[in-house]
Amino acid sequence: MESSVAPHLRRPRTVPARKGPDFRPPYPSFSARFPQHTREVVMAYLGVQWPDRDGVPAAVTEAVAALRASLAAGGAGHADLAEYVDEAGFRTRVVIAYWTDPDAYRRWRAADDWTAPEHAGPGLGRFREVVVPTVDRFETLFSSDRLEGVARLADGLSGEIREHAYWGGARDRLPIAQDGEIAPEGRVRVTVDGPVRTVRPGRNVCLIRSGQEWTETAGEERRMYLEDVEPHLRAGMEYLRDEGLAVGCHVNRYMTVLDDDGAPTDRTFGLSWWRSMAELDTWAESHPTHLAIFRAAMRYLSTMGPAANLRLHHEVTVAEGDDTEFVYVGCHDRTGLLRAVGA
Repeated sequence: MESSVAPHLRRPRTVPARKGPDFRPPYPSFSARFPQHTREVVMAYLGVQWPDRDGVPAAVTEAVAALRASLAAGGAGHADLAEYVDEAGFRTRVVIAYWTDPDAYRRWRAADDWTAPEHAGPGLGRFREVVVPTVDRFETLFSSDRLEGVARLADGLSGEIREHAYWGGARDRLPIAQDGEIAPEGRVRVTVDGPVRTVRPGRNVCLIRSGQEWTETAGEERRMYLEDVEPHLRAGMEYLRDEGLAVGCHVNRYMTVLDDDGAPTDRTFGLSWWRSMAELDTWAESHPTHLAIFRAAMRYLSTMGPAANLRLHHEVTVAEGDDTEFVYVGCHDRTGLLRAVGA
């Protein structure tokens, strides 16, 4: 049993952890381990939206294909393709790209501006939501050895960690929270330059990508997940999508990972930006929508035990503020952080 915080990121804890060093979680989980020379990573969400009427327009397919080819040539270490429908009924495809070299990302962005003004057009919008955190400002958690998201760029996984299976575990896994203040400061602001709107969040805005994969489930286990667990998960995701501002959630997307041909897979994740980690913690610990998810998941896991084939993962980032980019061109007014301006 070891700490989620990598040895080279550990320092004397002045902010007490929720659980002490003698705590033993009831099931194993792991955290990603990055090379010691990694100082920052780039997490880029590059989206294209359109009114959900008649399938996927050819312009969307072509734009996403060109983007993925550009990212591969531009040094992105990994990229996922996913899709969701937002609260305004707009369908959105997103390429999520990761780099461990921020300079390589900046060179790519300078050569291929996904949100350039000329991309504004009727019926299609584009956005770029990017965070470039230092390694002490994000944490990861996995129920198995199958890596997802930013962990695809890691060296591998830790051994079994102790900071999980209790409320507040994400904060205890976050290296900066050992001795740093991560309270929110400031409001979400927007500047407009023709068709381009740029949003600046407050300090210490929180990003979570939390996912599940049921590819290897079958029979009763698959039925239990799809009929007993997933409906509660979907209800919670839709609550945050439609009403999340009231609990500090700027934007939430329940996303399906697509394969290379654009077909849905047995992998989904919630992606949300929060005003603060504290408000994310409060929703997780006490809101009826999350407690319903938690209870359904615990029933499933207690029934299946070690034989469970559902794979769970998440990554949580607390951004400094200046390390973010939120740019929207041709998007509707409730896209992304545009809906949270003033919050």
